[in-house]
Amino acid sequence: MNRALFALAAFSLLASPAIAQAPAPLLVDAAWLAQHINDRQLILLHVGGKAEYDAGHIPGARYITEEDVARPHDMARGDLMLELPPLETLRAKVASFGISGDSRIVVYFGKTGAVQSSTRIIFTLDYLGLGDRTSLLNGGLPAWTRGGHATTAAVPPPGHGTLSARSAKPVLADAEVVKSIASRPNYKLVDARAAVFFNGIEPTMNGARGHIPGAVNIPFSQITDDNLMVDRAHVAMLFAAAGVKSGDTVVAYCHVGQQATAVVFGARLLGYTVMLYDGSFQDWAMNKRGPVEK
Repeated sequence: MNRALFALAAFSLLASPAIAQAPAPLLVDAAWLAQHINDRQLILLHVGGKAEYDAGHIPGARYITEEDVARPHDMARGDLMLELPPLETLRAKVASFGISGDSRIVVYFGKTGAVQSSTRIIFTLDYLGLGDRTSLLNGGLPAWTRGGHATTAAVPPPGHGTLSARSAKPVLADAEVVKSIASRPNYKLVDARAAVFFNGIEPTMNGARGHIPGAVNIPFSQITDDNLMVDRAHVAMLFAAAGVKSGDTVVAYCHVGQQATAVVFGARLLGYTVMLYDGSFQDWAMNKRGPVEK
C-alpha cells in the first residue's frame, strides 16, 4: 500500500463511528425518536407510574424508577433519600436494563410529567460516564402522543448490557464542597426548590426555614414550560437572571437530590460544568452541616 492509500485508510479508521462518536444531544424531539426508534443500539427508558407504563408506553421502552438506581434507605434510621449506591452496584443495575457502553439512551417521562425523576435518571447515567450517550425526550410521552405516534402495552424482552469498569464522573458534591463555595472563584450554588422553601415561607427538613447561605434560586419547575417542554433560550434567561455567569461551575441542591437534577440538566444544556449536592437540604438540615438563612 502506498503512503497516500495508507493515510486514507488510517483516516477512515479514526473516523469510524465505532471508534469516534459524536456526543448525543441532551434533548431530542418526538420526530427524531420516531426516525430512530428501531435503531439497534437504542435503549428507551420510561419514568413514571407503573400503572401508566402498563397502560401504554413508547414501543420498546423499559420501565425504570429512581429507586432502581438509588441506595436502599430507611427513614426511621435517618438514612438519606435517593443517594447513589456504590459504583459497582449501580453499574450492574444499569446494565440489567440492557444498557452497554455503546448504547444510545433516551429517557422520557410519562403522562404524569415526572420531569425531575427523568432528569435524576439522566444525572445517574452521566455519573456512570454515559452522559454523552443519553438524551431527554423533550416533552416526554405527551409530546410523543401529540405528534400522532403510537403507544403499546407490550413489554420488551429482558436484556442485559455490558458496562466496563471505570471511574465515576466527578459530578457529586458533599457538604464540605458546598461550605467551601464562597472561597471558590466561579462557583455558583443554586437552590432548585420552590421559592416558598428558598425564602423560608414554608418549613422543610427538620423544620428548617430558608436556604444554604450564598445560594441563588432557580426553581426546578421553571426549567420547563406549561407543556413540560424545555426551551434553551428560556433556560438561559433563568440562569442569567439568577446571576450565573459564563464559565461558572453550577452546584445544585434541592430537598433530597431529585428536583435539583432538572436544574443540573438545564445547566448542562447551556454548557456549564455541573455538580449535584446529592444529600441536598435533607443532609444539610438533618445532619446540621451549617447555618440556614432566609
